[in-house]
Amino acid sequence: MKQLLLIILLVTAGFSVALGQANIKGKITDRKGEVLPGANIQIEGTYDGASADEKGEFAFTTDSKGEVVFKITMIGYNPSVKKATLGTGDVRLDFVLEESINALNAVVITAGTFEASDEKKMVMLKPMDIVTTAGGAADIASVMQFLPGANRVGETEGLFVRGGSANETKTVIDGMIVQNPFFSSTPDVPQRGRFTPFMFKGTAFSTGGYSAQYGQALSSVLLLQTQDKISEESNLNLNANLAGLSASYTHKGWINGSLSYTNLSPFLSLLKTNIDFDKVPEAFGASVTINENPTKNSSFKLYGTYTDNQSALRLNSYDEFNSKYLFSMNNRNIFTNASYQVNFDEGKWIFQSGMSYSKNNDRIRMDQTNADRHDERTQGRAVLTRLFGAGKNNSIVFGSEFHAIRVGNIYGGYDVSLKDNYSAVFTESEFYVSPKLAARVGLRGEYTSVIDEFNVAPRLSLAYKVGKYAQFSLAAGRFYQTPDKNYLYLNRNLDYEIADHVILNYQLIKNDRTFRVEAFNKNYRNLITEKTDFFDPNPYRFPTGKTDNSGEGYAKGFDVFFRDKKSVKNADLWVTYSFLDTERKFQNYPSRVTPSFASKHNFSVVSKYFLEKLNTSVGLTYSLTSGRRIYDYGSDLKTYELTKPYENLSFATSYFRAIKNHFVVFYLAVDNVLGRKNVFGYRYSPDGKQRTAVIPPAYRTFFFGVSWSIGKLDRIPKEATLNFD
Repeated sequence: MKQLLLIILLVTAGFSVALGQANIKGKITDRKGEVLPGANIQIEGTYDGASADEKGEFAFTTDSKGEVVFKITMIGYNPSVKKATLGTGDVRLDFVLEESINALNAVVITAGTFEASDEKKMVMLKPMDIVTTAGGAADIASVMQFLPGANRVGETEGLFVRGGSANETKTVIDGMIVQNPFFSSTPDVPQRGRFTPFMFKGTAFSTGGYSAQYGQALSSVLLLQTQDKISEESNLNLNANLAGLSASYTHKGWINGSLSYTNLSPFLSLLKTNIDFDKVPEAFGASVTINENPTKNSSFKLYGTYTDNQSALRLNSYDEFNSKYLFSMNNRNIFTNASYQVNFDEGKWIFQSGMSYSKNNDRIRMDQTNADRHDERTQGRAVLTRLFGAGKNNSIVFGSEFHAIRVGNIYGGYDVSLKDNYSAVFTESEFYVSPKLAARVGLRGEYTSVIDEFNVAPRLSLAYKVGKYAQFSLAAGRFYQTPDKNYLYLNRNLDYEIADHVILNYQLIKNDRTFRVEAFNKNYRNLITEKTDFFDPNPYRFPTGKTDNSGEGYAKGFDVFFRDKKSVKNADLWVTYSFLDTERKFQNYPSRVTPSFASKHNFSVVSKYFLEKLNTSVGLTYSLTSGRRIYDYGSDLKTYELTKPYENLSFATSYFRAIKNHFVVFYLAVDNVLGRKNVFGYRYSPDGKQRTAVIPPAYRTFFFGVSWSIGKLDRIPKEATLNFD
C-alpha cells in the first residue's frame, strides 16, 4: 500500500511540473527560406535552449514565465533577439537570421579603382611589388602605368588616364592634394615622383568614378595612405647607387629622419645619352616623419620634406637646323603634411583632420631669358564618419576642406600671378542592402574664388555579388575641375570644366588569381579652347589668344587585367590590355580629334620570380603601346601620321642577405634591354618647316646599387624575401 501511494505521489508531482512548463518549438531559416541546421536558440539568463536539427527545427521546454528574451546565433549570421510572453503549454516561434557581412563574403565596390593596400579584397599591389617591378624604377606613378586605364607617355611625367591629360589626375596623401607630386618638369625629360612607395600602407589608383570625398580631377585620383605606427623598433638604413647616397634612421618606431644626396655623374658616365648636359642633375633632400599613437584610440602623423636640386642642359631650339639653347633650373620645394585621427563611442565614430602646406620655386633661365615659376598651397580638411549596422559595415561621412592657392609665372618682361581660395563640402554613405548588394551614394559641393563659381557633383557606385568569388560593379558621377592656371592668368571669366563618368566592372578573385574587365564612357563639356588662326603642337607654349568654354569630347573603351600568383610557386604574373577611343576639342585644336598624347592600344606583361635557395628575385616587364597621332604645325588636323609603336622590355633582379641584425639588398635594373629607338613625337620650328624627334633621354639604361639596414628584422623578412602571398 505504501509503495502504491509513493508511485501515485511521484506521478502526480511529475504531472504538476509538466503542467507548469512551456514547450517551445520552431524553425530557423535565412531570408531566402533556407533552413539553418546547427543554429542555436537560448532564453537569456537561463540554460534553457536547443540547437536546430537538419531541418532547421528545434524543441525544448522551460520553466520560465512571463516576458523573456530569446537569442538566436549562428556563425556567419548576425545574432537575433526576440521578446515573447510565456505561460504554459506549447509555444511556436520561427526565426529568420540575416547573413553577416565580413571581409570574406562581402561584396566590395571596385569600379574604377585598383587598390594597393594589404587588406581589401581588390588588392593589386603592395609597396614591395612596386619597387620590384622591372621598368618601373621604384616609382609609384611609373608602375601605375602598367595597370589598366593608364596611357604610357614617355616624354613627360604624370598619369594620363583614359583619354585625359596629365593635369586631369590628382595625387592625394592622407586626403590632402599634393601640389607638386613630381620633381619640376623639364621639356621632354620625364621626372620621377617625390615619394618612396614604402611611405604608404596603401595605394589606390582610381581610373574614374571616384568617391565624393575628392574633387578637382576630371579623370582620376591617385590616393596614398601613409603607414601607421607598426613597431617600437629602431633601425638605420644606408643606400648607395649610381644616382647618389642616402641615409635614414628610425627611433623606436615613432620618428624617422633621412638625408639624401643625388648626383647623376656616375650614372651618366656609363651611358650613351641623348641629352647634352651643361650641368649634371644634382640634388639635396631631407625629411622628417613622426608617427605616434597618443592614446589607444588615436594616431598622429607628420611628414615634412625639403629638396633643392639643379640642372642645366642644352635643348634643340628649332629656330635653326642643329641649333640649341641653354635651359637651366634650380628647384626648391617644401612639403609638409599632418593628420590626426581618433575614434570614440566604441569605434562607432571616427574623426579625421589634416593640414598641409607646400611651396615650390623654379628659377629657370632659357639662354638670357628668365622663366621663373612659383606656387604655394595651404589646405585643411576635417572628416567625421559614423559607422552603424551589425559589424559596423555601413557608414555615413561628412567632411569639408579649404585650400588657399597662390601661383605665378615670370617670362621675360611678363609677370603674371593669381590667388584662389577653394573650398568644398561633401557627404557620402556606404551601405549594404544585402551581403550581395552594396551601394555608395555621395554629393560634393565646391566653390572656387578665382572664377567665383559653385558646383554640385553627385556620385553613385553599386556592387553586386554573383558568386562566391565574382561580382559586378557600377560607378557613375559628375566631376569638375578649375581651368588650368595658364588660361586663368588671362581670363577669369571661365567656368569649370566637366566630365561625366559611367563605368561597369566585372571582377573574379579565386585561388590567388584575379580576372577583371571594365568598360567605361566619359563625356567632356566646358573644356577650354583657344581662338587662334593656326594649330601649334608645342605642348610648352603659353596661350595668348582669347579663350572660352566651348570645348567638348568623349573617351570610351575597355580594360582587361589578369593576375596569377598561384600557378607557379613564388611567381607573380600580370597581364594588362586597354583599348581607348577618344576625341576632344580643346586647347588650340581647331576641331574634335584624338589628342596627340592618347594611344588606342596599351598592352603590358609583368612577371616576377623568387629563387628561394638563392635569395634572389628576378623580373621582366614587356610593354607595347600603339602609335600616337602627329599633327603638323598649322595643320587643320584632318590629316595626320602615327609614331611607330612604343615597345620596351625591362629586367630587374635583387639579391637579399640577412646576417643577424643586418639586412643587405643588392639590386640591378636594365630598362629597354633591346635598345629599341622609340619616338614620342616631334617639336617644330616657329615657321613649321623643320622638326626634331622627341626621343628618350637614353635608349637603354642600367642601374645598380645596394641598400643596407641595421636593426631588428621583425618587420622585414616577409616583404624583403618577396613572398608574394
